[in-house]
Amino acid sequence: MDADLKALEEKISQLVQLCKSLREDNIELRQSIALAQEAERQIKARMQEAQIRIESIIDRLPEDVL
Repeated sequence: MDADLKALEEKISQLVQLCKSLREDNIELRQSIALAQEAERQIKARMQEAQIRIESIIDRLPEDVL
């Protein structure tokens, strides 16, 4: 019986450690996702600005160039 309890205690300890490790991994992944989303937002904003500038340049071109 003592051996069974000791084995159960060890398994519970391993499970607790695994949960802690997974929690830490989740925190890191959430931070990575947040950084990636911010980078994506910045890229989209820059692309929109570039599109506006390009359209402005195209609008100023003489008609015979187009």
